Amino acid sequence: MNASDLCFRTAVELVGLVRSGALSARELVEAHIERIEAIDPLVNAIVTRTPERALAWATEADERQVHGEALGPLHGLPIAHKDLVMTAGIRSTAGSRLLAQHVPDHDDLIVERLRAAGAITLGKTNVPEFGAGSQTFNEVFGETLNPWDRTRTCGGSSGGAAVALATGMLPIADGSDMGGSLRNPANFCNVVGLRPSSGRVPAHPAPLVWWGLDVLGPMARTVEDTALLLSAIAGPDPRSPTALEAPGDRFAAALERSFQGVRIAWSRDLGGLPVDPRVTAALEPARATLESLGCIVEEAEFDWSGADEAFKTLRAFAVAQRAAALPAAALALLKDTLRWNIAQGRKLSAVDVGRADALRMALYQRLRVFMEHYEFIALPVNQVPPFDVKVRYPEEIEGVAMHTYIDWMKSAYYVSVTGHPAISVPCGFTPEDLPVGLQLLGRHRDDFGVLQLAYAFQQETGLWRRRPPL
Repeated sequence: MNASDLCFRTAVELVGLVRSGALSARELVEAHIERIEAIDPLVNAIVTRTPERALAWATEADERQVHGEALGPLHGLPIAHKDLVMTAGIRSTAGSRLLAQHVPDHDDLIVERLRAAGAITLGKTNVPEFGAGSQTFNEVFGETLNPWDRTRTCGGSSGGAAVALATGMLPIADGSDMGGSLRNPANFCNVVGLRPSSGRVPAHPAPLVWWGLDVLGPMARTVEDTALLLSAIAGPDPRSPTALEAPGDRFAAALERSFQGVRIAWSRDLGGLPVDPRVTAALEPARATLESLGCIVEEAEFDWSGADEAFKTLRAFAVAQRAAALPAAALALLKDTLRWNIAQGRKLSAVDVGRADALRMALYQRLRVFMEHYEFIALPVNQVPPFDVKVRYPEEIEGVAMHTYIDWMKSAYYVSVTGHPAISVPCGFTPEDLPVGLQLLGRHRDDFGVLQLAYAFQQETGLWRRRPPL
C-alpha cells in the first residue's frame, strides 16, 4: 500500500496494523510526515512541525513493543495538538503575535494523556488568535484553507485539526470547543468533531475550570476513531475539580446499538434562526436516514430563549478575565474582534454575570424536561456553508444582519450553553460540493449514546469516505 492510502486508513485500522507487527510505528510516522510535506503547503494546517522528535518517539514505541511492554490504546498513532494547548519544548503560540516564539516548559494534561496512550506528536495545528472566532487565521501563520475549496474557510477554532484530518495528514486530532470549535470545522471539512459533556475531558491548567463553557475533545475522520481518542483523554484527574468520575475506557466499547423506537426531535432552524437554504437542503435527507434506523423523528422545536444572552455574557466575561493581566500595549497587538470582546467583558457587572448564569440554569432545566420525551435532537451545526476565506465572518444570513463576529454561530453555541454532548457527523454536500455536517445533541452526560447514534448514521451514509480534491 502506498503512503497516501495508508494515511487515509482509519485510526482503529492503523492501531491494529501496528500492534500486529504488520506496520511499525516508525513506518506509520514516516508516511504521515511525507504526507504533511506534500499537502500542508497547499492548506497551511500544521503550523509547527516536529518530525525528528516524532521519529525518535516512534523508534522508542517500536522498541517498547519488541520488549513486550504494555501498549496504550493509541500506540503508534500520529497526532498534532491544537496550538492553544501547551506542549513542553514545542512552540505554542495560540496564534498570537504575543506568543509567537513561546516554548512552554510543561505539557497540558490532555497532552500528557495522549502521550501516555501512545500517540506520537508531529506538531501543532493552526487556530484563530487565542481561539476567538470560527475562522482560522492569525497574524503569525496566516489562513488555513478548506481542502474542499481552497478559496473557502475551514471554520475554527480547531480549523487546522479538521483540515489535517480531511487531507490524511493525521488520523486523530485534539481540539477544544466553546462556541462550536470542535463541531464547526468538522462540519466544514467532512470529518467528525465531538463536543463532550462538560467535565468529560479534564483540563489542567485551567484558570476558569469551574465555569465549564469551553471543553476539550476529540476529532477524527470516523465516529469510531473519535470514540477511540475520547477513551484515551476522558476520565477523572485530581487536578481538575470538575472532572467526571467515569473512566475513559467506557468509550472503547462497541458502538453498535438498536435505535428502534428511539425518539428524535428534528429542528431545521432552532426555532427561527436564519439558515442558508443550501444547508437545509443538504440536511433534509438525514431525516429519512434516521428513520431507516428505526428512529421516530418528529418536527419539534426546543425553547432556546436566554441562550444567546447567556453565552455572549459568559464568553465576554471569560475573554476579559483571561486578558486581565495584559498591558495596553499588548492588547493593541490583538485582532480587532478580540479587543472588542475584551471590552465587552470589562463592561459587565456582577449582576450581568449572575443573570447569565441564571439563564443558563433555566435553559438546562427546560432541556432536561424536553429530553425526557426525546432522546436526541437533530439540528444544523452551522447556519451557512463554508464561506470566502477572506471574509472574517458572515455579516448577514438570508438577509438577517449578524451584528458581531460570533452571531453566525448561534446554532452551535446555543448547544454549548447547556453543557450537553453534541457531535458533528458528515451528512451531505451543497451544490458546490462543500461539506455539511449534521449536529446530534444527546442527553446530559450521554456522550456514549451520541457516539452510538452518530456511528449508526455514519454506517448508513458512508459519506466520511469522500476525500477532498487535492
